[in-house]
Amino acid sequence: MRAIAVSAFRAEPGLVEMPKPDPGAGEVRVKIEYAALNPLDRQTADCAPEGAVPPVFPLVLGTDFAGRVDMIGSGDNTFRVGDPVFGRVPALPGRPGAYAEYVCVPQDSPIALVPRDMPLQLAAAGSTAAQILSSTAVRSGLSLLIVGATGGVGSFLTQLASARGTAVVAAVRGDERRRMRALGATATVDTTEGPEALETVVRDLYPDGVDALVDLVSADTDSFAAYTALVRDGGVAVTTRGVAAPAGVAWADFRLAPTAAVLDELAAAVARGELTVPVDMELPLEKAPQALVQNRAGGARGKTVFAI
Repeated sequence: MRAIAVSAFRAEPGLVEMPKPDPGAGEVRVKIEYAALNPLDRQTADCAPEGAVPPVFPLVLGTDFAGRVDMIGSGDNTFRVGDPVFGRVPALPGRPGAYAEYVCVPQDSPIALVPRDMPLQLAAAGSTAAQILSSTAVRSGLSLLIVGATGGVGSFLTQLASARGTAVVAAVRGDERRRMRALGATATVDTTEGPEALETVVRDLYPDGVDALVDLVSADTDSFAAYTALVRDGGVAVTTRGVAAPAGVAWADFRLAPTAAVLDELAAAVARGELTVPVDMELPLEKAPQALVQNRAGGARGKTVFAI
């Protein structure tokens, strides 16, 4: 099968041919139709998380997928051949990622049926946002500052939080007020106008600071700390970039640990009309290496998905 893999940490990803996997007991094999790009995918290619078991190379990249079950392993069956499904590949040693034509995943892993009338390319993206929102314990009526709100994860977060009654302040690059208002943001701030612009808006709306922060952008402690300064005492600040947390942050370093329940919640939000999935680009699998480079540079206006 075709796949996008790296031969070693920090090596450039490329298209490779690999054997088609066979499902083990309690697993299903999914013929992937779409995989979604996440910043985590490039981080996985750079190094292993602290304490993790070293991976097996070549390492197939990718986490989010959507496709159809085409083979079922032995044991109890949750799914049937032909079921449209979406999910995340568990981070297990030697397990290929989602940038491939086929993937085998445990039936009790983060995998769920695609809602009726939801296109598969839209199902391939979104579980990260649902998990972050549940992790931050943001409740109806509270406030949330999202840094990097125009990207795929940020767009999902804005919609999901707004649907819960949470007031969203979207920090973006450029004039995105109309777009973010359509997604449910209460206020939108162009960060290219300088840090004072964001602080002014936040302090005008919430003199004591916002209740929660999700920073999808900052790659260093100083930048992250500047945003956490806008969070009220006792609030929650989250980074998805693994940077060190400044003193006083209630909870900081987000780690993906999705469940099938999170995916079911995401599917229900789509069914209720609370969520539209903004796909920025749809590319063939062969373009994944270039897309990973562009994603690292930032500036996305929605999700990038790979047609496989």
